[in-house]
Amino acid sequence: MFSLMDSTRQDGLLAVLFPGQGSHLPGMKSQVERFRPDLVLLARAVVGDDPFDRVSESTRFAQPAIFCAALAGWRRLRDGVQPDVMAGHSLGDVAALVAAGAISSEDGLHLVAARGRLMEHAVARSRPGGMMVVRTADRAELAALAADAGLTVANDNTPELVVLSGPDDALERVERVFRARGVRSRRLDVRGAFHTPDMEAAVPQFRELLSGMEIRPPAMPVYSSVTAKEFDDVRERLAQALVKPVRWLDVMRAMRARGVTRFVETGPGRVLTGLILKTLPDARTDDAPQPEAAHV
Repeated sequence: MFSLMDSTRQDGLLAVLFPGQGSHLPGMKSQVERFRPDLVLLARAVVGDDPFDRVSESTRFAQPAIFCAALAGWRRLRDGVQPDVMAGHSLGDVAALVAAGAISSEDGLHLVAARGRLMEHAVARSRPGGMMVVRTADRAELAALAADAGLTVANDNTPELVVLSGPDDALERVERVFRARGVRSRRLDVRGAFHTPDMEAAVPQFRELLSGMEIRPPAMPVYSSVTAKEFDDVRERLAQALVKPVRWLDVMRAMRARGVTRFVETGPGRVLTGLILKTLPDARTDDAPQPEAAHV
């Protein structure tokens, strides 16, 4: 671990990380009110209600609330760090691009509010589905079971932690198999098979919104959670992120190959810090991870 006070030391590159859905915490609105009060008012106007008060209800409210909290966390940190690269987990892609100057805060909030709303509408139009966290080192077994059941590895988070996404009945069947084999698994409290083709209905309107927004070159490299490479076509990658898996394990490995050894998470929470330490145990982080959680 390292202190923000010594974050300018040149003993390795520094990455700033922006979390995704599933990282919300009680009281996170107070940080937004302190560091980005403009976003509190804007979020209410864009969403049509206070997303912080309803963050646990659905993805429609969770996404803009977490986005605002992540940017407030960046405002709190930014005078004490000099990042070399940035990355976000799923929803965090947008926050990272805003922090890097590629997208304005206002456009970013409009994007994530639309993202949450369109994903919720796609869920209503698709078969009942959900997501499940699985902890296993046997990737071959996991891939075979998922393929047989018609499930998608929606989040590849660490060498031993993935999130499967797909129809409820398929998740139930696979969960029984895991239980019989002693594999740890847990259903997530989400309604919808996110990061699968079930979200395809959300893509056209999201592309249309992206097409009308100004996208500038980021001030520093920002890794896409879809490609695990630096963003090239920002509009295309953000649209793909609705239906493509989150390759967080590959993002972490790519940053390490680039020379990143230090990581700072904006919050809310420390979910990504935990994933970093499970994958890169010698990494230096700014804080201790919170108990195991999973992103959407």
